[in-house]
Amino acid sequence: MASFAYSAINAQGVELSGEINATDLPTAREQLRVKGLLAQSIKELDTGGGVGQTSISLGKKVKPKSLQIFSRQFATMIEAGLNVVSALVILEEQTDDQGLAVAVSELRRDVEGGLLLSEAMARHPKVFSRLYVAMVEAGEAAGILDIVLDRVAFQIEKQEAIRRRVKSAMVYPTMVLIFATLVLVGMLMFLVPIFVKIFASLNGQLPTLTRYVVMASDLLKHKPYIILILPLGFWAFSRWKKTETGRQNWDRFKLHLPMRIGDTVLKITMARFSRTLSTLVAAGVDIIKALEITGQTAGNWVIEDALAGVRAKVHEGVPIAQPLVDNDIFPPMVAQMVKIGEETGELEKMLAKIADFYEDEVDSAVSSLTSIVEPIMMIGVGIMVGIVIISMYLPMFKMLTLVK
Repeated sequence: MASFAYSAINAQGVELSGEINATDLPTAREQLRVKGLLAQSIKELDTGGGVGQTSISLGKKVKPKSLQIFSRQFATMIEAGLNVVSALVILEEQTDDQGLAVAVSELRRDVEGGLLLSEAMARHPKVFSRLYVAMVEAGEAAGILDIVLDRVAFQIEKQEAIRRRVKSAMVYPTMVLIFATLVLVGMLMFLVPIFVKIFASLNGQLPTLTRYVVMASDLLKHKPYIILILPLGFWAFSRWKKTETGRQNWDRFKLHLPMRIGDTVLKITMARFSRTLSTLVAAGVDIIKALEITGQTAGNWVIEDALAGVRAKVHEGVPIAQPLVDNDIFPPMVAQMVKIGEETGELEKMLAKIADFYEDEVDSAVSSLTSIVEPIMMIGVGIMVGIVIISMYLPMFKMLTLVK
């Protein structure tokens, strides 16, 4: 965990400075915001490479499936009575993921050196998320590390299931769009010039639609680098989304997309929010910290900002359900079930039920979207190709006159 020197202003306008420990810069900024401080400058301090103070960035990305298997096997070994170091030795030898194997090796050495497992995991933020580290920390404190690791594996499994559903739904439209684009480019570059030569030899006046298609064909033929505008546009959009302003605007825009897309995005976010908070509460993590971590892992800035407000209200002693009711982004069912969970003392069970409900809703929403998108994509492909073909055949009606 790294140390950061900060300069910030509190609610009274007084400038304060000091140090704070966090896994990364955004986390440090968020911790200051929770304390009611507006960060003016944050700078990472050189800790001299002390044990437990340096975050290690691994080159190879760890697959979620590998992390899920690691967590499940780790839980089984701890439950069987093995100590943490012995379990890590076995896991290091049998994991097939090279990136994870390196991380586990580092974990073993750090734990042998005297660090807690959660502290050792915090040094690998690219492998073990803040959610993962917080749950392991809670499991160590409560003596239920095996149960917590099993819950982490379940959490990863559920998140990956949602991600797979969404990705599988996007494969067909993406392939159709790519195919249609390639067909259109091919027709403009190779088929249209043949017709242009025929029309030019007859000295006829081309219809308006045909002239536009010919202009597009000439542009692609003489300036083929114009095709790079599309990938460059995607690259620029991707860079913009990574900025703070871009992320906020894009996340807000996604929730208002038509054709039930925005509704599906909200359901995915609600499923993730409910599952994460349920897992953290069940693991015994403090509710304020659980809300903070849930916001940071929500995957949408709008939900993250809403949960920051919820956390502030809860910190003042207000029940969790009340700020959820007051915020329109949370569906009424979520707020009511959270309220019931608080009143009955079974908040984690109610949150788990909410997550199960929205995961089922995501399934049906994705299936519905796929059935809507497929015909729309086919119609779009037909229009794109049809415009080119019609523009080429329109002059045919004049060709007979010109030939005569």
